[in-house]
Amino acid sequence: MIYFLMTAAIVVIDQLSKRLMSQWLGLCEAGACEVVDVLPGFQLVVVHNTGAAFSFLADAGGWQRWFLATVSLVVSIVIAVWMMRLKSNEKLLALSLSLILGGALGNLIDRAFQGYVVDFLLLHYDDWYFPAFNVADSSVSVGAALMILDVVLSSRRDSSQVAEDA
Repeated sequence: MIYFLMTAAIVVIDQLSKRLMSQWLGLCEAGACEVVDVLPGFQLVVVHNTGAAFSFLADAGGWQRWFLATVSLVVSIVIAVWMMRLKSNEKLLALSLSLILGGALGNLIDRAFQGYVVDFLLLHYDDWYFPAFNVADSSVSVGAALMILDVVLSSRRDSSQVAEDA
């Protein structure tokens, strides 16, 4: 299935980008960071996130590593099974699930083998900083947005079908 190839490509791109950024910039710690300004409000900087999204549970003491890895693994299995059961006309849903799965697996690999997720994309406006993120996080976010779009489009199709049948 083409969507599993897309998932694999996302995992490869995510892992390569994290490795390259870590080698190029090194870790930002104790206030010492190598930062690359890409555009106003957009920087590259390497940070290690031991927590979940937005560094939630980052200070939990270590147990969160295996908890979050287990949750990611279970969710990834569920999504993979879901993808295998999709109908051939459910292309947008398949695309969204492949993006989410690729991102989940990319961060799962980091968490399982390193104990943290490498983040390196940083958006900000003046003194307001969005939490750093990576290719996997972006993939999950775009996949979730596409899934919402699929739900909206599906409900519209269903509503118009009911109206036609009435």
